[in-house]
Parts: sequence; structure tokens; C-alpha cells
Amino acid sequence: QVQLVESGGGLVQAGGSLRLSCAASGRFSRYNMGWFRQAPGKEREFVAHITWGGDSTYYADSVKGRFTISRDNAKNTVYLQMNSLKPEDTAVYYCAANIFKGSIGLLRADYWGQGTQVTVSS
Repeated sequence: QVQLVESGGGLVQAGGSLRLSCAASGRFSRYNMGWFRQAPGKEREFVAHITWGGDSTYYADSVKGRFTISRDNAKNTVYLQMNSLKPEDTAVYYCAANIFKGSIGLLRADYWGQGTQVTVSS
């Protein structure tokens, strides 16, 4: 059983920054981890991914160059540094563990946090 708890969301003006944290607990394996987001009326979408060792990262095109994912395995924590935020980044952000490709090619995950709201005002 793995529990993921996100924090760090909030309200920020366009162009601003936020840093999300995801604390993992439970019987944690060598999972890759990442972040997804879901805006109102939209499907949940992949944002960023990081390998267990932190040696490789991957980003959705929409956030590439603006967001940075990192992790500290000693703290069982993964981070998402979000810079140059845009109103379209407004969403509930979900931490995820053991991300994989689903049957139709969409990225899924075995474990999810409850989400943290990020609101970017224009």
C-alpha cells in the first residue's frame, strides 16, 4: 500500500511560480513517479515523469521548459517546480507513482494522491 499526499497548491498570478510536493509513505518500491493534472471539464492529463533514481525526466509539451520535476528518495518526496505559470495551467494536480502506458496508449498510474488545487489568475 502506497499513500501519496500532495501539498503546495494555491492561487498565483500568471507568470508566477509554485512548488508542489508529494510525500510518499507505505510499502514503497522503486517506482517512477510523476504528476498529472485535471482542469474543469477536461480529462486528466500527464504533466511530468521522473525515474526512481531521478536520472531521467519526461515532460508534456505544454509544460516543457517551464516545469521541473525532481525527487528526494531519502525523504520519499517528489517535487514539481512550476514557473511562468499560465491560466491554462489551472487544474487539480495529482501526484502519481508507477506510471505506465494504458491500453490505448495514454499514461496511467498505479497510485494516486488526492490532488492539490493550482489556480493561475490572469
